[in-house]
Amino acid sequence: MSAGGDGAEGGRLSRGDDGEGGRLSRGDDGEGGGVATERRRPGRRPGSADTRGEIVTAARKIFSEKGFDKATIRGIAREAGVDPALVHHYFDTKEGIFVAALRLPVNPAEMIPLILQGPREEIGERLVRFLLTMTADPQAREPIIALVRSAMTNEQIVAMIREFLTMAVMNRVAEGLGIPAVRMQVAFAQVFGVVLMRYVLRLEPLASVEIEELVEILAPTIQRYLGDD
Repeated sequence: MSAGGDGAEGGRLSRGDDGEGGRLSRGDDGEGGGVATERRRPGRRPGSADTRGEIVTAARKIFSEKGFDKATIRGIAREAGVDPALVHHYFDTKEGIFVAALRLPVNPAEMIPLILQGPREEIGERLVRFLLTMTADPQAREPIIALVRSAMTNEQIVAMIREFLTMAVMNRVAEGLGIPAVRMQVAFAQVFGVVLMRYVLRLEPLASVEIEELVEILAPTIQRYLGDD
């Protein structure tokens, strides 16, 4: 399923462009050449392929069929008809291409260091403020809400999201903090529950209260889960 309203049908993620607006022709990567060479599919016209977009489309298919855990860079590259090094060139990691394929608003590789850096006694406040500020942006929030809605009726999507959140996000934060994974999961569930109540059910006054007021309410509880014992 593509986030941002491109719902899942029949257990497959929808195919489409990469959401970047416009085509990326071969050689337009801004790196001056010298990157991995693309293997052309039979019949592909030289110089006309949206290489990045085709990789994203292939990734949606592979993630839908295999889930996050069993999907591989090599499998995505094979589906797209390109060299695996080209996938690494555009997306760096499997988490990076998952974020692009589902149009998620943030990459864990960028988010997690921001959460872990800084005083341990302020991590609850940092996490709450980060998540609430990010989801306050409708363009950032919509892909997440769309995924949640699709997951309500599609076990494949549930499994895919569960694997991604567990392996790429929550376990890494828990390991970085040296706490049991369940404490990170409970903290995430509490903040995410607030997001759903605020933007899906639109429960008042929660839906209208200022972010800083929510941070003040939530941060001490999240700190208890994530801070030092």
